[in-house]
Amino acid sequence: MRSRNPVFSRRGFSRDNGYAGFDAAPQAGGPAVGTQQGNPYAQGNPYAQPAGNPYAQNPYAQQDVQYGAPQAPVATTGAMTMDDVVARTATTLGTVVVTAVLSWLLLPVDEANLGKSYGIAVGAGLVAMVLALVQSFKRRPAPALILSYAALEGVFLGVISSAVSTYIADGVVAQAVLGTMAVFAGVLVAYKAGWIRVNRRFYGFVMAAALGFVLLMAVNLLFTVFGGGDGLGFRSGALGIVFGVIGIILGACFLALDFKQVEDGIAYGAPREEAWLAAFGLTLTLVWIYMEFLRLLAILNSDD
Repeated sequence: MRSRNPVFSRRGFSRDNGYAGFDAAPQAGGPAVGTQQGNPYAQGNPYAQPAGNPYAQNPYAQQDVQYGAPQAPVATTGAMTMDDVVARTATTLGTVVVTAVLSWLLLPVDEANLGKSYGIAVGAGLVAMVLALVQSFKRRPAPALILSYAALEGVFLGVISSAVSTYIADGVVAQAVLGTMAVFAGVLVAYKAGWIRVNRRFYGFVMAAALGFVLLMAVNLLFTVFGGGDGLGFRSGALGIVFGVIGIILGACFLALDFKQVEDGIAYGAPREEAWLAAFGLTLTLVWIYMEFLRLLAILNSDD
């Protein structure tokens, strides 16, 4: 799955699986009208069975077809449905929430334990990042890997949230959660109503903006680590507020891309296991939005 998230690259319903057209309508077989070779957003449905080939049901073995080699029959497990996506997403997000609550309760952030708890949280966050990167380069979803990422990400979020609530402002965590839920609901309504049109232009704009955003944050982090203080000031004061809002808007745009991927996956009859990739992508995006909300609220409260 190519990344729709500004932090991680993940595989899914696009180039590697051979379908998902932002401008192409689902078809029973063959390329969409106007399809260009190499364009991952305007391809036909590789999951449709070509006439005369009873074995071409494996979307992961299309290279054999190109060279005329026969494919072995593949045991199908059914097509992905919205219920599959909802169930996998609920499982993944539920894992994040449960481990976040447990880490909040079991890893205190008082003065005596702050360093230890921070160390555990940072370690969990780094391992979670590695697991996410590993999954992003895997051709097929690994549920154990995705759930392990979710559990470790929950540990990181739990400690960070507890520290912000304890030392900056009580109640900001609830506000960040509500803000994340509001963005999710708002983007979903706007997407279903057709107010957001996800096409190649939208994708290109979002990815370019996200790349610039991530590069600026990386430079700011380097200046913070080696120069001390707030670095270039992109994460504090007035600039921090501006970049916090930009981060939330980018997260909302990535939610729209996630919704489009899910819609295309269901329309093209993607394998049921792809629902895990959809859940993984949605979890990444929601974690991003929550962290941006938490950082923004922390800045606003620290200036009071």
